[in-house]
Parts: sequence; structure tokens; C-alpha cells
Amino acid sequence: MWFDMKLAWRNILRNKRRTLIAGIAIGVGLGAMIFTDALMIGMKDNMIESATKSFLGEGQIHRQGFRLTQEVEKTINNLDEIVSNLEKEKAVDRYALRTVTFGMITSPANVSSVMVYGIQPRAEVYLSQIDDVIESGNYFEGEEEREIVIGSGLAELLEVGLGDRTVITVTQAQSGDLVQEMFRVSGIYHFNVKEMDTGMAFVRLSKAQQMLGIGKEGHEIVLKFQEIRFATKKNNPFWSKYSGDQNEAVSWTVLLPQLEAILGIFWISLLVMGIILFGIVAFGIVNTLFMSLYERMFEFGVIRAIGTRPSGVRRLILLEAGALSVLSITLGVLLGTVVTLIFANVGIDYRGIEIAGTSIHEMLYPVIHIQQYVIYPVAVFFFTLFIGLYPATVASKIQISRALRKSL
Repeated sequence: MWFDMKLAWRNILRNKRRTLIAGIAIGVGLGAMIFTDALMIGMKDNMIESATKSFLGEGQIHRQGFRLTQEVEKTINNLDEIVSNLEKEKAVDRYALRTVTFGMITSPANVSSVMVYGIQPRAEVYLSQIDDVIESGNYFEGEEEREIVIGSGLAELLEVGLGDRTVITVTQAQSGDLVQEMFRVSGIYHFNVKEMDTGMAFVRLSKAQQMLGIGKEGHEIVLKFQEIRFATKKNNPFWSKYSGDQNEAVSWTVLLPQLEAILGIFWISLLVMGIILFGIVAFGIVNTLFMSLYERMFEFGVIRAIGTRPSGVRRLILLEAGALSVLSITLGVLLGTVVTLIFANVGIDYRGIEIAGTSIHEMLYPVIHIQQYVIYPVAVFFFTLFIGLYPATVASKIQISRALRKSL
């Protein structure tokens, strides 16, 4: 076997140019797969973080039916008990209570419908990026309870600026009466997502609770976990634990299903690239081995004439295919690693791009995982051997008399 392996390496190196071209072609494909996989992982992580850190959170707790109806009366049941239990959860890093309601916001120039959120400013800085995207003014820095933070699109629509007065109109929970309160614009944010910049307004939680007449209750608890992948674990008992008492606890995959669908498309595109790669491997291996086979037809006739069995010829061709795959894998791994490391340090600037209702705020960095250096190289190696069976079978069936005449 050792002699056959040595002979296989010598055979593929007899025509170095052809072998190098085939090796580079397969190696570039493998390197592209490694880099693309790393890029997809980086993009997935980036999009998930952009979606969950912007305002959504990694999970939420509501009253059952609230997400569908947004009824003011549907506050979270047994809120004190839930908060007490969340304090003991090791998996939970941060949480915050919110109120959520439809409302109308009015300025001297215009009027618009908005989602009015009552938030805890100090808790929200760990759960959302409202404070990070303030483009003018401040994020609830004072003690004034009538401060309001609105989006840039809404400020443009209402024709208001910092310090200008606006009036919020909401419906009280029990009576259904309309309640109006005057607020002064203390901050204007810009998420670069149209729906968020034009359709959301933030006030202090205590003021929102007072306007809605719900006491110390709330509509939504937003969650941040110690590990972001905790929210996507299948059969996670956390969600069922907090889904009793007519409440429901859901992860971001439920709250933003379109994002999960987009991530699924990413892996489909990776599969398409894989098919292209294995097509390149197939053509490269078959072309190289057949050209080598026909050039050495006389040699195969000689070794068959001196007693080499057809299985020996097949083994030699398969070893040559394996040698070519090892060369290609080495080139591909080196190329993929170098390109991935370059972009992992430099990054790719996709900031400001909106995908599935999510605006990317961070640089995109490819992520290297060990499986990229196991799955793809191993797949290339075994696929190369599989493709090599065809020329190996053809070589084993060569007629000795016909092969010997090729020298003439």
C-alpha cells in the first residue's frame, strides 16, 4: 500500500501544471465554502443581535392574547410572583417591565397614531439601544415625568423639535375613557427602520401606568439571557414555566418569524454553493484523471500484462484521486483561513442595511468554527474518491492488447 501511495503521488505530479490547475480550482471552491460558512454565521449572529438588542429583546412575557389584540386591560397576571422568579433565574441576565398601548400624538402642526411605550429608562439601557441611537437631545436624563422620546420620522411628520410640546391621547383600561397628557420632546432617536422611527414613542413607565389606570401593572416583560442561544433551544422548559396563569412567554423566534425565515434562506444559499463546489470537484477530478489515464495507456497495458489485477489498477487510480484531493484540500483550507481571518479582523460594513424589519448597526465579522475545517474538507475528500470510481473502473477494464498498441 505504501508503494502504491508513493506511486500515486508521483503520477499526479508528472504533469505539475495540470495537477496544480485542478488543485487550485477545487481549492478555491473549498476556500469559498469555508469563508461563506463563516460569513453566514457572522451575519446570522449580527442580525439576531441587531434584532434583539435594538428593542425586541431575546424573549418576552405577556398576557395570553395581548400580542394579537393589544388590549389595555390584558396586563400580566401575578406580576410580582413572575418578577420574583425571574430574579432567581440564573439564565436571565436582565429584564424590564413595559406598558404598551395604541395612542394618538398631536402637535400644533399635525397628528399621528403611535405605539406608546412606558419604559424604565435605567433598565432599558441594558435591553434596548434607544439610548445609543439618540441623534439629538437626551435619553431621559432629567427627572421630569413628562419627557417623551420620539423617532426622527415622527418628529419630521409632527414638525417638532427638542423642547416642543406634544399631546398623547390613550384609552384607560377599566373605564375606556380617553386620557390626554402633555409631554415635551426631550430626545429624538433614529433606528433607520421606518416603522420604529415613525410609529413609536417612549415615556416613563410610571406616567404611562397612571395614564392607563393600571396601577403598578404592565403589559410586557422583555428578557435578556446570559447566553443568546438560550432563547432558541428546543424544548426549553423556561418558556413553559412562565406560560402559566394565562400568561405566555415566547422567544424572539416567535416574535420575529420573518427573521428566522431569512436565516433559513442563508443556509439554502450555502447549500447551492456546496452543489457548485462539488460540481467543480467532479469535473476537475474526472478531467485530470482521464487525461492522465489516456496519457499512460501503454503503462497500464504493461502493468496489466505483467500480472497486475484490475483491482490493483482501480486502487492506484483511487489513490491518485485521493492524493489530488489532499493537495486541493490543503490549498483550500489555507486560502479559506487567510481570507476569513482578514475579514474577521477588518470586518464588512453592512451598517444601515435593513433586513426583515431589522437594521444592522454593527460591522459584520465572519466567525470561524471547527466544523468548517471538518465537514467541508472531509466531504471533498470522500466525494473525490466517489467521483474517482468512474475513471478507476474504466482503467481496470482496459484491454491489454489495445493498451499496448497505444505506444505505436
